[in-house]
Amino acid sequence: MGRLPMLRKCSRRKCPSSNRVPPFNHPLSFSTRPAYLSRMGTLLQSNLPFPVRRGKVRDVYDLGDTLLIVATDRISAYDCIMPNGIPGKGKILTALSLFWFEKFARQFENHLIATKVPDYPEAVRPYAPELEGRSMLVKKARVIPIECVARGYLAGSGWKEYQRSQTVCGLSLPPGLRHCDKLPNPIFTPATKEENGHDLNISHEQTVDRIGHDLANQLRDRTLSLYAQAADFAASRGVIIADTKFEFGQLPGGNVILIDEVLTPDSSRFWPADEYSAGRDQASFDKQYVRNYLDSQIWDKTPPAPKLPMEVVHGTQQRYLEAHKKLTGRTLRL
Repeated sequence: MGRLPMLRKCSRRKCPSSNRVPPFNHPLSFSTRPAYLSRMGTLLQSNLPFPVRRGKVRDVYDLGDTLLIVATDRISAYDCIMPNGIPGKGKILTALSLFWFEKFARQFENHLIATKVPDYPEAVRPYAPELEGRSMLVKKARVIPIECVARGYLAGSGWKEYQRSQTVCGLSLPPGLRHCDKLPNPIFTPATKEENGHDLNISHEQTVDRIGHDLANQLRDRTLSLYAQAADFAASRGVIIADTKFEFGQLPGGNVILIDEVLTPDSSRFWPADEYSAGRDQASFDKQYVRNYLDSQIWDKTPPAPKLPMEVVHGTQQRYLEAHKKLTGRTLRL
């Protein structure tokens, strides 16, 4: 079987930095080929006979009145898709998102309709082997073009900015904070959703300029409320949610709803609470393990990305599974 087309494309130009995906009329957007499976059984690309947009991880199919989201086992870092994936990763992301969607459904409306293939439209059901455990039937919504990031700890790009200016996304913070310190209060640090290149951190005021005062305030308030509640719950399970990213959409009637994934190792920093100590890098249950490996390689963070060795693939899978087990209390069978 030939190489995955989207991975070849990534190797020629810079990968998109967000999970936004090409239009449904993109020339590579319609396929009836078999799913792309690695020798390890890793699903790198689904292929259903419906118009599709492909992101870094998810394949999104247009079914007319609804969308079908398939979480593949692709993994990206530094805005590039790795040539090999993490077995079962899409199922872990889907299971965790479903857990959070259900937990907060009464307070935060979301796009979820169904996750069981028998509940999908009849035309989709023959593709159950590609869909079981890694897909969601969801409402169509207009994506609000803002990445809604909540930070409770000083890490990542926030730590880098703080070292330069004692700010994070323009918000002034107290002096003397250390790497990975807990912030006095969680902060909302929005970013743009760019079609090409890196997403750009922006201020709340810039968010207001882009989407309007009322909607910007609504996103900020919902992001911080959801983060605070999730962080408190995770703490009771021995997990620190250092930061996370949410995406929101609007239904035709104007209601703002949660979309995409929620509080997964791909969209969040998860740290084991019993190993936490400020002033240094933290052990994690997230994609940082992959980034740390890549940082040890001679690679300029541009395509093509190096293939992940088996120990990194296995280690990443185990960290994602551990995050799922700690947060949900359930063992996921892949």
